[in-house]
Amino acid sequence: MRVEAGGKIIGYSGDTEWTDGLIRASQGAGLFVCEAYFFEKRVKYHLDYRTLMAHRGKLGCRRLVLTHISHDLLDRIESLEVECAEDGKQIVV
Repeated sequence: MRVEAGGKIIGYSGDTEWTDGLIRASQGAGLFVCEAYFFEKRVKYHLDYRTLMAHRGKLGCRRLVLTHISHDLLDRIESLEVECAEDGKQIVV
């Protein structure tokens, strides 16, 4: 999904496996909020961090924030190369 308002673009993935639709949703976005449920375990209808990062160069967003994160990924949060959403986090685009 993409929202464009006031000259700004925000993309959002929801639950998904890797699809080229993510590339389209992220193009030109100041912010792309994308799910990454597990670190590397592949689960139907969910994206894992390793797969997302393997395709990171294709995403045309300035800022990538991960959401819908499981404990598997939370346990590695300090080593991640991208920002993660958290309860109460405020993001200015």
